[in-house]
Amino acid sequence: MNTKNKDIIITGFALFAMFFGAGNLIFPPYLGVITGDKFLIGFLGFIIADVGLSLLAILASAKSDGDTGRVFGRAGKLFAIILGSAIMICLGPLLAIPRTAATTFEMGIIPLIPGFNAVLFSTIFFAITLALTIKPSKVVDIIGSYLTPALLVCLLALIVIGIINPIGNLNDAAIENVFSEGILQGYQTLDALGAICLSAVLIKSLVQKGYKREKDRVNILLKAGFIAALGLALVYGGLTYLGATVSTQYGVDVSQSALIVAITVALLGTPGKVVLSLIVTLACLTTAIGLTSATAEYFSGLTKNKLKYEHIVIAVCLLSLVISTLGVGAIIKISAPILSLIYPATIVLIVMTIFNKYVNNDNIVKGATYVALLMGIFMAAKDLGVNISFIDSLPFASLGFCWLVPTIIGGGIGAFIKTSKTNSDEESKEIAV
Repeated sequence: MNTKNKDIIITGFALFAMFFGAGNLIFPPYLGVITGDKFLIGFLGFIIADVGLSLLAILASAKSDGDTGRVFGRAGKLFAIILGSAIMICLGPLLAIPRTAATTFEMGIIPLIPGFNAVLFSTIFFAITLALTIKPSKVVDIIGSYLTPALLVCLLALIVIGIINPIGNLNDAAIENVFSEGILQGYQTLDALGAICLSAVLIKSLVQKGYKREKDRVNILLKAGFIAALGLALVYGGLTYLGATVSTQYGVDVSQSALIVAITVALLGTPGKVVLSLIVTLACLTTAIGLTSATAEYFSGLTKNKLKYEHIVIAVCLLSLVISTLGVGAIIKISAPILSLIYPATIVLIVMTIFNKYVNNDNIVKGATYVALLMGIFMAAKDLGVNISFIDSLPFASLGFCWLVPTIIGGGIGAFIKTSKTNSDEESKEIAV
């Protein structure tokens, strides 16, 4: 095997590990439960919103040399800072980090120690996170390097057993818009947002290995991305099917974290539950440490170290502790309108970055991005119960893309306002991210 092929495989496994987190285990089985015999349609939406968007984000990052400012900058310097900060807050103390603790509690602690106090657990969880983030330890790296393979082996065993001996029959879908629900569940993983901000690590690694040309890095990342995508599709697809096999036993109100535990017990018994609980607990802890560190580094750099790394770590842990006590279900409900708000504009900027050399007018980018943001506001308001029915009549609304046509129109209007992209390119380089 030549060096390039070896690097592709190694990078592919690194991408898989980046996207495959213990917290994401809760979404595919639940999608299977609510989509039942139409689980393949729901899974298609899920994989597009999760893996598909993540690969596009990595490609955009590769074309920008890992500089997030260049991805967001053409919509304006202030907009880039606001959107970048919003994404990091979602990946940090608002959604992703609290969810790691809540998932650990509901999947790793409650099944083994019923009645354990949630606040006490979160305090212990984030005390450990704080200690290992402020003073990084090799223990985290050692645990992290073994957790993904161990978790993957357990899940593959679970999936194979579930296929050979299905728990039950597939029920009729409990919801109408199966594909759009898959899209929404894929958004909830936060993988696409994380890919934008964290894939710079892989790009720097490729540069250090001697891949100086952008063309070579993009080529390696694309091939590695297909390796990661195949692995994720197999695991997430298998978990979605397992959820579908218990669709006659559970409904839309089932606890997402308790569902995977129930499936594990049904297929592997109590020993399987114990192993899954242990691995999920350690995996979520290492994820929390990594996200806390990344959040602190981002805002420390953004403020040119006016906000100290250590102080941000403390603040992130405290806020995450409070939110984590709400539970997985509540955090998911909180995240739905937030993700509806920021995803359309983020997707637009990712696509515009990939086709950057074909878009010479910055106002096309701005017109499309600002309209996408406006549509995101409408979608978020609808998630919160506001009556905004007109967006349901827009093209592709049933597929979860009601914002697409208005966004294209916004870009078209921007095309008639002439400008050069040079200034925004210079501005984007100034954005510390």
